[in-house]
Amino acid sequence: MSPHRAPGRRVPLHDDHRRAFPRLAPVAGPDGTFAASWWGNAWVAALEDTALDPARLARGRAYAAGGRVDAITVTPGRVVAYVHGSRARPYRAEIRLRVLDDEGWERFLDAAAARPDHIAALLDKDVPEALAAATELLPGPDDLVPDCTCPDDGYPCKHAAALCYQAARLLDEDPFTLFLMRGRGEQELLGALGHRNAARFAAETAAGAAGAAGAAGGSPGDGTGTGAVPPLPTLPARAALAAPPPGGPPPPLAVPARPGRPPTCPEDPAAPDPLALELLATEAAVRAHALLLTGRDPVAALTPWQDAVRLAAAHPGSGLTAATRALYRDLADALHRTPVDLARAVAAWRQGGAAGLTVLEEPWDPPAGPFDRARPALLAAGLPAFRPWRNHLSTRSLQLRYGRDGLWYGYESDADREDWWPRGTPDADPVGALTTLLDV
Repeated sequence: MSPHRAPGRRVPLHDDHRRAFPRLAPVAGPDGTFAASWWGNAWVAALEDTALDPARLARGRAYAAGGRVDAITVTPGRVVAYVHGSRARPYRAEIRLRVLDDEGWERFLDAAAARPDHIAALLDKDVPEALAAATELLPGPDDLVPDCTCPDDGYPCKHAAALCYQAARLLDEDPFTLFLMRGRGEQELLGALGHRNAARFAAETAAGAAGAAGAAGGSPGDGTGTGAVPPLPTLPARAALAAPPPGGPPPPLAVPARPGRPPTCPEDPAAPDPLALELLATEAAVRAHALLLTGRDPVAALTPWQDAVRLAAAHPGSGLTAATRALYRDLADALHRTPVDLARAVAAWRQGGAAGLTVLEEPWDPPAGPFDRARPALLAAGLPAFRPWRNHLSTRSLQLRYGRDGLWYGYESDADREDWWPRGTPDADPVGALTTLLDV
């Protein structure tokens, strides 16, 4: 087969940019298919749409089903394996495809970080179709460039076709293999997503803090708001020794504007998990500070599940870094839930706290008045017709839920998926809640 040069830039390799998969056992689907996922089938369709000879494809499919493809190595823009043909010496088959440029990856990261359901799907080894559509992630016709050391000049030859069919099985097992083919390793991609998601969370938190400080009449630390702590009076040591004993204890210190940060845990392999220690210390400081200010513990009334959601929501990484992914997994396992359940609940908590979590998990039958007035108000605003069910109003991809607190909560799903995720800002006006959802 004559060589072809795949378009795209070269990507430097490191450990996260090379994966080797052992030889796959002979297997094929009951109907002769090699892929079960929609992205795996899209990969096979790209091969079959490119092929010039259906007979070579059929022989390649038989080679793959018979286990003639050796271990497969995947690097950015390239899939390589030795394939056993009719001769004793195997042939080196290769599939090349274009890697995404920086602009393409930026579009992918923006689309993934904008929706927590997309992040949760990726962590669950799933690829939402809407996310793949936002970038040129999946190969199209003429995007796969086959090559082989055999003398056959077919396009592709049966050896390259067999490799491509077996690669579809790898994509079924782990879609991050497709991301690696397009230029980004799993850890690199998750790190970029975690960094972007943390930046979004920090920006939202800073905006909320600025609004709260403005409402209080000043910003923390400027001496005009609640964050200013007056300096303590001082006394020279000689004067203190010469003075008569004080008449009583000094007045209590003012409560600080915010709880203190825990100390840094030392590195010690025999010590407990430093993340867990830091989490416990931070929680103790926050609860003690709230008790000093209000006289009550804000966590005491929460159920174990609500407390787990609250803890996970306090970490901006959303389970993307190794440490916070472990935290999500451990919290979910302890309460017999999945990490996806926890990620969805975290989105609801960040949307509306404990009330938002209740809206997510507890459908109810609201009174007729405010609920029945919502549908004509939405129609009057030029919005699509919503179908009612209990406290839900839904279209194919948008949903409003009426909470017991009198607020409307926005939800979103891919069209006709019934996979609803909290999004937007709660509002007493259903039109306002939907407007903030569409503006996010």
